[in-house]
Amino acid sequence: EMFGILHKSRGYLSVTAAISGFTGLNIRAVGYSDVAQRSNYDLIVIGGGSGGLACAKRAASYGKKVAIIEEKAYGGTCVNVGCVPKKIMFNASHVAEIINDAEEFGFIVPEKDKIKFDWSAMKEYRDRYIKRLNAIYEGGLDKLHIDRIDGHATISGSGTVKVVTKNGSDIHLKTNDILVAVGGAPKPIGIKGEEYVIDSDGFFALEKQPKKVGVLGAGYIAVELAGVFHGLGTKTSLFVRGDKALRNFDTTISDHLHKSMLQSGIEVVPSSNATSVTKETDGTLTLHLQNGNSHGGFDCILAAVGRYPLTKTLGLETVGVKVDSNGYIVVDEYQNTSANGVFALGDVCGKVELTPMAIAAGRRLADRLYGNMPNAKAEYDNVPTVVFSHPTIGTVGLTEAEAIQKYGIEGIKTYSSDFINLYYGPFYKGHP
Repeated sequence: EMFGILHKSRGYLSVTAAISGFTGLNIRAVGYSDVAQRSNYDLIVIGGGSGGLACAKRAASYGKKVAIIEEKAYGGTCVNVGCVPKKIMFNASHVAEIINDAEEFGFIVPEKDKIKFDWSAMKEYRDRYIKRLNAIYEGGLDKLHIDRIDGHATISGSGTVKVVTKNGSDIHLKTNDILVAVGGAPKPIGIKGEEYVIDSDGFFALEKQPKKVGVLGAGYIAVELAGVFHGLGTKTSLFVRGDKALRNFDTTISDHLHKSMLQSGIEVVPSSNATSVTKETDGTLTLHLQNGNSHGGFDCILAAVGRYPLTKTLGLETVGVKVDSNGYIVVDEYQNTSANGVFALGDVCGKVELTPMAIAAGRRLADRLYGNMPNAKAEYDNVPTVVFSHPTIGTVGLTEAEAIQKYGIEGIKTYSSDFINLYYGPFYKGHP
């Protein structure tokens, strides 16, 4: 309710209605019969996520004839089931934290225990905003005269793409260049009873707030969603296979996060290798572990155990595009695949799977192919990243362990400093 009031007071409802109404008049998704009559494209982009959109727009800005094929919603993982809706839920959790801490800043909050969070209302506001972004992306493509084609694409031959449209018909397109940027999806956990388990996509489909949740995973997605659940009042347990979460981060960071999660009330269960999930007669879920322990009473279990590239049904083998043992497309530093005229970037390549990285790679690729910049390429070293955990984390460059491995213990110096965030200054109850 509190977040809903803030949402409406900023006028998002009227702005959304106005923008949706406006862009609705300009949608120019190309009719399939029109596409069939078109001559060769300069570039066909398979995948309407951040990287594909960036490359398509930059190529169109150079006057190239571009089509983009998407079978779901424009914006990809980040906009629809990733960064954007995640950050909105993080903000909701942060608002709850501020309400709880308000008295430390001199605010009198009468009957604070009666303030309730309405998950379904927040989902409605969030989803409405995402649809607004979808429309903005579509409108941006239309302004650049980029053909939008809805359907599933496969590479059917050299310079040829087949699209199975949503109405079941097939169309065949010719192009000089093909960019594969279809992203990835959450990995199935692969245990008995996994039909009772949701993934990160399922998190954004939840209509009601769980009272008790178990989160499986030790990566940043598991940590972020566990923090959101807990911050909004769900009793939360985080099950990790090792001794703590974010083991690939600097130990200083992962240790501090582990301590902070425990202090906040999140239960962290180490050495947790899930073997099965069962549904009890009362409707609750029980998680069974390899060590023989079981944890029950959950009304939701979420697995965030990694992601995989959506490359199996693209027809890559038709033109000899190489993939590695995990299905990721093998590319060089210029996003070239092993097939002439076929390029790939973003999460399908498995290197620095971050939205800004995919955007940069898409723009540089278009610059190189069409902008007379033969050496343009994205730089994948020293890419900063943020984890929206509680507390948040920012990191860039090598970890200390990686630096020692690269330069030797005698070749580096490490500086560290611990200090209290100024936000907590008013919490001090001692004497000056």
